[in-house]
Parts: sequence; C-alpha cells; structure tokens
Amino acid sequence: MSKSKIEWTSHTWNPITGCTKISPGCKHCYAERMARRLAGRCGYPEAPHHFDVTLHPDRLDEPLRRKKPTTYFVCSMSDLFHEDVPDRFIVDVFRTIDITPEHIYQVLTKRPRRIYDLMVRGWLMAPLPDNVWLGVTAENQETADERIPLLRQTPAAVRFVSCEPLLGPIDLCRAGAIPSEEWWVWSNAINWCIVGGESGPGARPMHPQWARDIRDQCQAAGVPFFFKQWGAWLPLASADEASHYPNAQLHEFEDGTWSVRVSKKQAGHLLDGEEWREFPHYESPQR
Repeated sequence: MSKSKIEWTSHTWNPITGCTKISPGCKHCYAERMARRLAGRCGYPEAPHHFDVTLHPDRLDEPLRRKKPTTYFVCSMSDLFHEDVPDRFIVDVFRTIDITPEHIYQVLTKRPRRIYDLMVRGWLMAPLPDNVWLGVTAENQETADERIPLLRQTPAAVRFVSCEPLLGPIDLCRAGAIPSEEWWVWSNAINWCIVGGESGPGARPMHPQWARDIRDQCQAAGVPFFFKQWGAWLPLASADEASHYPNAQLHEFEDGTWSVRVSKKQAGHLLDGEEWREFPHYESPQR
C-alpha cells in the first residue's frame, strides 16, 4: 500500500501483482516495466518471470490498518479479475472492501466478464459494496464495444471507463456508456470517464480530436470527464510549429494533424487550453 502519483486516486493497494497482455493497450504496460525493475524485490518474482501473477495474502489487511478515509486504486500492478487469480482470493479482497466502508476502492479491469460471471455463480453479491467504483479500460472502439456493455450489467455505485492509453476514436453512445435516445440507458450509464495518452518507451500518439470527441460526448450527457494527460506526445496547432522542435520525433496523422514527442511533463494535461479534472458525485455515509 502506498501513496500514488496517479492523478485520479490517492493510494494504491496491490494484493495481487503480475498480469498478461490481452489487447493493444497492454503493449507498453507500465506495470510490467516497473516489475522488471523490481524483479526479486517487493514481492515480484525473479527474472525472467518477474510479471507472473502473484498473490500477496499478507497485504489483504493493509486497508484495515488505515483509519483515515482513503481512495485506493486496487491492483494497479495487476488485474483483480485475471484468469489466474482464484475465485476465493477475489472474494477475500472484496471481504476487506466490505468491512472498510470508510474507504473508496477503484477497481479497474480489462476482464469485466469475470466479475459478471462471479456474480452469476454466487461468488460475489450483487450489487457490489457501495464503496466500490468499478471501471473498465477501453483504448479503442473494439474494446469499448466489448467491455462497456458488461460493465453496464454489473451493479455498482459508480461505474467508469478509462480510455488510457487512448489509441483511436471512441463513440461512447454506440458502446452504451452514455445515454442515447433509448430511455432505459439512463438507468445504467457510466458515471465517470477518464482519458489519457500513452507515456513511456514506445508511446503511441493520441489524436487531439479523439479526446475532444469523448469530452464533448460526456458534457452532452452530464458525465464527469477527467483528462489525465497527453502522455509522451504533444499535439501541434499547425505543421509550422514543428520547426520549433528541430531535433524531436514528429508524427503526422492521416488528416494532417501533427504531434511532437516530448516529455510527459512538457506535454501536460490541458485540453484546448483547459484543465478537465472532474470526479463523479459520491457521498459515503461513513465519510
């Protein structure tokens, strides 16, 4: 358990570490890079299997030791619903969550079908505890169409979508994440959307219009929007601006939009000159 630099959370809690890649967003996994650096330390296996799924039962009671209400990103170094995590261990994680209602637990997964199946089979109760914010990662339209409908079928106090790294345009209405013309979508639309570009070695550029479109969709539907970062690529207002970065790597999209490779700090987190750091409305009786 540690304080986090991730802008939309406070602390991380990792009763599980390690994962495997299942979609394009996993290609440059930051958690795998960190596990490689920490191989043989901090609970990570020795190389070459440094990122194997590893259970840490000794960490299950960590949130119980913290009395101050805290927001935890659960399994920032893994996926709680990975197929190699036993059903009973997932239940143990949720038991900790259930007995600590003073904390908020942000659970983000690329495997929403697993949690839905656990509910169907009776391993997890529906709805999830009120202090669970359940989210899915959707990096493009294909993953949004696959994962968001499963998220919508899973009852939780807050449901959110993290479009990071955003690798292509996403129509949230098509994926059923935000209200469309059908009246029933209002009852289980998402409550929050995060967007961010990729950073680190091999980072892929994010077209600014992809981020704008999601922002505009969220605004129209009244869904809080959080723009986390541009990542390693900063969009340019025009091709002429490329001359300001004579030694930098440049990328041109098919429509003629340019981006330049800079540091994550240089790229920043302003979208069209504005900061978008909205959070879902949530009030816990325990806070």
